[in-house]
Amino acid sequence: MPDDKDRLLLGVIAGPRGIRGEMKVKTFTENPEDIAAYGQLESKDGKVKYKLSLQGFSKAIPVVRIKGVTTRNEAEALKGTELYVTRDKLPKTDGDDEFYHADLIGLDAVLEDGSKFGSIFRVFEFGAGDMLEIIPEGKSAKAAILVPFTLEMVPAVDLEKGHVVLSLSDDFFDVPEKEVSSEKKEDTE
Repeated sequence: MPDDKDRLLLGVIAGPRGIRGEMKVKTFTENPEDIAAYGQLESKDGKVKYKLSLQGFSKAIPVVRIKGVTTRNEAEALKGTELYVTRDKLPKTDGDDEFYHADLIGLDAVLEDGSKFGSIFRVFEFGAGDMLEIIPEGKSAKAAILVPFTLEMVPAVDLEKGHVVLSLSDDFFDVPEKEVSSEKKEDTE
């Protein structure tokens, strides 16, 4: 199996669309239509190659054809298939402040004083910016926290040293108290 650092996940087949083998793909590319722009993609184990062609969009989700897939049943059988590309087919990152998610996963997360806080388990993109899911040192994945991947919260990323620096405010872990509306206060008085 190829080294995970040499390959990056570009998308996952979400399911069929129509009856002629077309399928929807959840993409992890900056521009969703780029899913078909990198040549052949591979299965997770690297043994199966897929040649995609973009057919259009369904509710902003790319619809593709894969060479050799001509029926809905064949497309349905590929649902959940992860599509990878080798790193050498991707553009180089611009500058010191752009990273592929795969480069961040597994890095140590250290505090500004240099003490290890935990390690990056996943990177999420919910639409308002990336979030780092960090598992604190000595804890299970159930104790994971989300930290916005902003310059304010993560002022330094050092791929060579294998860590990111976290700048967490003193109240970062405080749970906000529930505010009681003024109408409810009057009812209780």
